[in-house]
Amino acid sequence: MDVVVVGLSHHSSPVTVREKFALGEARIPAVLQLLRDSGIADEAVILSTCNRVEIYAATSLEPRQACAEIQNFLVRIHDYRDPITDELYKHTGQDAVEHLFKVASGLDSMVLGETEILGQLKKAYDLALQHQHTGGRLNKAFQRAFNVAKHIRTDTNIQRGSISVASVAVELAEKIFDSLNQRRVMVIGAGETSEKAARALLSRGAQSVIVSNRSHERAVTLAAELGGRAVPFDEWAREFAEIDIIISSTSAPHYVLDRARLEPLMKLRKNRALLLIDIAVPRDIEPEINFMEDVYLYNIDDLQAIAANYLRQRQDEIARCEAIIRDKAQGLLAAGRRTPMGNDTKPAYGHE
Repeated sequence: MDVVVVGLSHHSSPVTVREKFALGEARIPAVLQLLRDSGIADEAVILSTCNRVEIYAATSLEPRQACAEIQNFLVRIHDYRDPITDELYKHTGQDAVEHLFKVASGLDSMVLGETEILGQLKKAYDLALQHQHTGGRLNKAFQRAFNVAKHIRTDTNIQRGSISVASVAVELAEKIFDSLNQRRVMVIGAGETSEKAARALLSRGAQSVIVSNRSHERAVTLAAELGGRAVPFDEWAREFAEIDIIISSTSAPHYVLDRARLEPLMKLRKNRALLLIDIAVPRDIEPEINFMEDVYLYNIDDLQAIAANYLRQRQDEIARCEAIIRDKAQGLLAAGRRTPMGNDTKPAYGHE
């Protein structure tokens, strides 16, 4: 069986396209089952984050045919009607394995060397494993990917500097406001990335954090951890007059905040600046809001400009990391030719 990858990321498509292909975690097991039942893939893992949607598959089909059928599958399950050009990329054989290793190591991320993607990749793999959608081929590939990521983290300087979406968001906030001291923050959606962003804002001097989430229990828990307070999800707008920064990362399929709702709330703020950071895919905040006075709206793609500065700082390490990845990928494929890979079903991150 060959390993192939078909997907789209911030490199190939804007958030306006990526959000149309996003898959919620609850839907992924059924989509994996549908993919395998179609005969396209013998094993499969789906990774869906704010920056990418990718299908990793082990397939008995000819690789180019498998890639074409996986692309058609992605388009079909999302009922995507627009023409596809370069938005979706395809990798086969060693290129597919090297791509997996780069993703795990943060080399393909918006913020070069960031570590959040490794946790997201482990979670995606574990979801497929628990529903029995992986086997020897992908188990070996993902196990090696996690070990390569550890090697890259410990033996290179690729992570030097700001290395997360959260820290980049904080630097953006510091460009909008002279200082984060006394600034009040609201987190809408108690996800991992928004939690890290809130912690980073507090560490830079933000005064307080309010957390609102559809699961109020989760909001209460996170607020307690941050030394803030929780408000019910349908009441967060009541806090609006005192808030300076909002970080939104819900999994809502529609806008949580639109211009019609925001305009009357802005009158309460008396011309104070408002920073909105929308790190959700699909987006939480209507783009039209960006045309309002005293409002600064940035989505996940907008963070790329700041991330590019760190890319230049770490450029010298990229070649070294890529050489490590190329060598490890060749070793994995050579081992696969020597030894059957069909009996290894242990969790891929157990020996990192």
